[in-house]
Amino acid sequence: MNAPKNYLKMSLLVWDLYLIGVLSFTPSGIFCVPGNFYIDPWLPVDMAIITHGHGDHARWGMKKYLCHHFTVPILKSRIGMDIKVQGIAYNEPIIINNVKVSLHPAGHIIGSAQVRLEYQGNVTVISGDYKIQDDYLSTPFEPIKCDVFVTESTFGLPIYNWSSVEQQNEQLRQWVAQNQSDNRTSVFIGYSLGKAQRIMKAVEGVAPLYVHSSIGRLNEAYERVGIQLPDYEIIDLREDIKRVNKGIIILPPSLLDSNIIHRIPNMANAICSGWMQVRGARRWRSADAGFAISDHADWRGLLDAIKATEAEKVYVTHGFKSAFARYLNEIGTEAHEITTAFGVEDEQEEPLN
Repeated sequence: MNAPKNYLKMSLLVWDLYLIGVLSFTPSGIFCVPGNFYIDPWLPVDMAIITHGHGDHARWGMKKYLCHHFTVPILKSRIGMDIKVQGIAYNEPIIINNVKVSLHPAGHIIGSAQVRLEYQGNVTVISGDYKIQDDYLSTPFEPIKCDVFVTESTFGLPIYNWSSVEQQNEQLRQWVAQNQSDNRTSVFIGYSLGKAQRIMKAVEGVAPLYVHSSIGRLNEAYERVGIQLPDYEIIDLREDIKRVNKGIIILPPSLLDSNIIHRIPNMANAICSGWMQVRGARRWRSADAGFAISDHADWRGLLDAIKATEAEKVYVTHGFKSAFARYLNEIGTEAHEITTAFGVEDEQEEPLN
């Protein structure tokens, strides 16, 4: 059933009321009004600044893209080689219609950036997705002092607290070692961009390493900007794969419930996701193990990042935004929740590209 015209007009009016300093939250995405550009828009627009290459933040159809130069090959790989995209470095200011724009490390994945906007003496930072832990692949998160901070809250509940990266890596290595002693092949399920590369580094040198072609394509984007990954081989699960026995295979989440994964001999599979922090969370999937490894900030990381900004106002875009915004208000930080189209892909499902 089509929505009544007056309902659509009312919806647009509500969106237009979401005006925050230089920002307006519109049906197309986060819009910088004086700059006449969008940050991570979810509908086609003329000019888009992209915080990182995950599919819920970097979409097809923009006339022009601006991002960190490490993200350029990722956008071309995922969206199209013929897109019009400009790459800039971290802390490299540019002026767009009298708005001073710069990108700063978000620590989320390779090339991920916070977008700093300075206009008429006020500073707004749109963080995109971020994490505080240094995974030794992404440029570490850099807190930026600002008046307004736009944050995610993917894991914005106190139950989400990550172990150190070193502890996470050791857990993966021990699991592989146990599988090898049981004559089993270790299969890790992780997002193709960011998570898969972290797993690769964690288990480097433990056993021969095989990855799905979708991960291999994104590995090339890492290698093109000078980031060295462990030796690996792209595996086709439709072929004879007996040779991978007792090795390590990394696959995207979309293959977890597929028939093809069961061709792997003597398989033990593990999901790598922040959602594995909650005991029993992996029961919604048929997995032998689960590891709480995330490219997002945990509860304490979110709070520490926000405190470091010294922002007077915080806007929460996605995740446990109601609970998180409520808590921020309780501890004396003015916070509001905003509806966006983020969070529908990262840490969840992903299509094979």
